[in-house]
Amino acid sequence: MSATDPSSLYADHLSELKRRADEALARSGFDHLVVPSGTQHWQVFDDRDYPYAVNPQFKHWLPLTRLPYSWLVHTPGRKPQVIYYQPRDYWHVVPDAPNGWWVEHFDIHVIRKPEDALALLPKPAARCAIVGEAQSALGDYAPNNPEAAINYLEYRRSYKTPYEIALMRQAQRTAVRGHRAAEAAFREGRSEFDIHMAYCAAAGQDANDLPYGNIIALNEHGAVLHYTDLGRAAPSPLRSFLIDAGASACGYAADITRTYAKDAGGEFQALIDAVDAAQQKMCAAVRAGVDYKQLHIDAHLQLMAILKDFGVIRVSPQTALESGVSFAFFPHGLGHPIGLQVHDVAGFAESDRGGKIPRPEGHPYLRMTRVLEPGMVVTIEPGIYFIDMLLEELKEKGVADQVDWSRVDAFRPYGGIRIEDDVLCTDGAPENLTRPAFAAA
Repeated sequence: MSATDPSSLYADHLSELKRRADEALARSGFDHLVVPSGTQHWQVFDDRDYPYAVNPQFKHWLPLTRLPYSWLVHTPGRKPQVIYYQPRDYWHVVPDAPNGWWVEHFDIHVIRKPEDALALLPKPAARCAIVGEAQSALGDYAPNNPEAAINYLEYRRSYKTPYEIALMRQAQRTAVRGHRAAEAAFREGRSEFDIHMAYCAAAGQDANDLPYGNIIALNEHGAVLHYTDLGRAAPSPLRSFLIDAGASACGYAADITRTYAKDAGGEFQALIDAVDAAQQKMCAAVRAGVDYKQLHIDAHLQLMAILKDFGVIRVSPQTALESGVSFAFFPHGLGHPIGLQVHDVAGFAESDRGGKIPRPEGHPYLRMTRVLEPGMVVTIEPGIYFIDMLLEELKEKGVADQVDWSRVDAFRPYGGIRIEDDVLCTDGAPENLTRPAFAAA
């Protein structure tokens, strides 16, 4: 069993979660932490359910992502409990009996009906910090989500344990298999839908497993930041491909973006190469003590320097930043925390007692404003796009003279460029979790 095998790291991970839970209970004044796994959600006026999504607080403790109507119970000084829902059912697949590296660490109670949990949950319900969605309520056990407990638990989730990092590396490897297959399908001239299917087949994951809907964008579709329509016919001519797609490992996410040009010797490929080089410098800047807000501003300046070199803008990077021109070409944030959720929690947290660090003025979509610390994992995803709506707004703002519109028109059919890696902040040099997975694939 290797030191990077999640099963060998789980006991220490669980010990850390118990310490955190004890502190959260002390701060919120409750005796028990109760975490429902979540329930199925049904479509209105129909008998079909939406894909089940487990409560992130539940999968933090357990490598279980398809176990609705179950509960995790932690009481300080006691062995934690799992109330494990395994119904008698011939319409749907029933969860396997509890098994795996986690089982020995819990007292496990198998129930056949959701309401059977009532006899097993700690009493009284009023002494329980119940962390979950309102729909998980069962009798008196309705999620109360105590603010003091949530603030502390979510803040501490920013610091990943070795167990969590091992699973995130595993998710990277799975996602990269999909990325390699998707690039090959693009080179073969296949449609967005076909590329998506190639990705899912290679990764061995579909919509029920992937941490978010794949963005598979050909040509000008790359200018739509969350493009998920999946065209059934390949455009002609085929110019470019932007893929933003991830994978999951026991509920932990990978989030990776790459951009490719059909013409490997053309100007758009040169622009991709320039963004890629800048992105690697940004990844290298993920250091303890660095303000993520400043990384975001620096990214704007670096990307505008590239556009100046390619003749797209006529002004200095600083002028482009101040005038809003840079926002038109790079309208999203540099990245976000990642872990149990793709856009993980506490990106704005001032401390483990609450509070919010505001975004820089003029940057409304930045998803993280904290100072980086060891154990944090963030994405670094700079982009350059040619988005008609935002470019028209530049003309309306009276700064059209800062842009060479003939150069914009030359790049507009390619949509845009985004390159994204997941990066671990350490006590020293950052560890890029994504690039080694590509090198090994």
